[in-house]
Amino acid sequence: MKRISILGATGSIGQNTIDLVRRDPAGFEVVALTGGQNVTQLAQDAIALDAEIAVTADETRLDDLRAALKGSKVEAAAGETALIEAAQRPAQWVMSAIVGAAGLRPGLAALEQGATLALANKESLVAAGPLVMKTARTNGGRILPVDSEHSGIFQALRGEDSAAVTRIIITASGGAFRDWPLEDIERATPEQASTHPNWAMGQRITIDSASMFNKALEMIEAREFFGFTPEQIEVLIHPESLVHALVAYCDGGMIAHVGPPDMRHAIGHAMYWPERYALPVEQLDLTAVGQLNFREPDLQRYPVLRLAREVMEERGFSGAIFNAAKERALDHFIAGHIGFCDMCDIVEEVLARLSSEDSLTSAGFTLETVLEADHLARTRADDVVSERTR
Repeated sequence: MKRISILGATGSIGQNTIDLVRRDPAGFEVVALTGGQNVTQLAQDAIALDAEIAVTADETRLDDLRAALKGSKVEAAAGETALIEAAQRPAQWVMSAIVGAAGLRPGLAALEQGATLALANKESLVAAGPLVMKTARTNGGRILPVDSEHSGIFQALRGEDSAAVTRIIITASGGAFRDWPLEDIERATPEQASTHPNWAMGQRITIDSASMFNKALEMIEAREFFGFTPEQIEVLIHPESLVHALVAYCDGGMIAHVGPPDMRHAIGHAMYWPERYALPVEQLDLTAVGQLNFREPDLQRYPVLRLAREVMEERGFSGAIFNAAKERALDHFIAGHIGFCDMCDIVEEVLARLSSEDSLTSAGFTLETVLEADHLARTRADDVVSERTR
């Protein structure tokens, strides 16, 4: 029986992980579950899975969590320190599914105790890739990718010599606006951007799919996790969302990972790795699919892909700046302060303003300086929005 913790248990990745745990109760012992404001769901799952502890990131909801857990043996805790302490509890496998930069510290804490980290939190590698990878190596931890694209790359590389790879291709659905006229996208609302053509996901990641910010993050994540050069990393629009990634080799051959748009495949692969286990996902009928389509992404429609390449070239603190500015720009779009197309412009402006920031250009790359870059980027993003909306 494998001891596991699920960080971000109330989100879509966390709920899919819990679904797989429920289907194999003899395979897993749950140590910790963490979540945000949905303490009712968090408590229900913690009780059902007999977890040791349930933690909400929102300190104001601690009393609510305690009330929901009343009568059970599950401990209750709240706040960032409690999240980190939960991640430090001895576990062999930890799902890192906390959304955004907030997942960095708990993920590092899990790696520091030598756990296998199933990484769905792409922002950790984007903001602090070298630090995360070093922490895993130093403490005997392991990182397994859970993004469907990176899981696909990981599987297509299995047993192969990475030196023989010429390029990797990450696919993208194109999001809600892939077929909209460009002039209409400028007027798109958060509600319109929150509908994905293929995947069922949370609001933020669905909007990131529409803007292609999620794909930009995945490009940077692939650079940090697999070590390929920016020139080797490509993106293709694939409306069917069935081919998740392709790896091309020097002999002209390509290995593709093909599967239904169901995150339980990538999650299950990480849960049972290095073995394969029967999962409750659809078995594709390619005759019913009929055809698969691919096209180059239009950089006028998805200008953020250009920014991602610049960040991959620059490295250093640019990933942390990019991610933090993106998160704040998304906050402002959801709140109705800015338009859909303004998000990319704001991130580009923040990158430009912080490229020569003295406190960063002279600093070493540590957790503290990464968090400082994150803070500065959020502040600058708010400044840019204020300037634009006066």
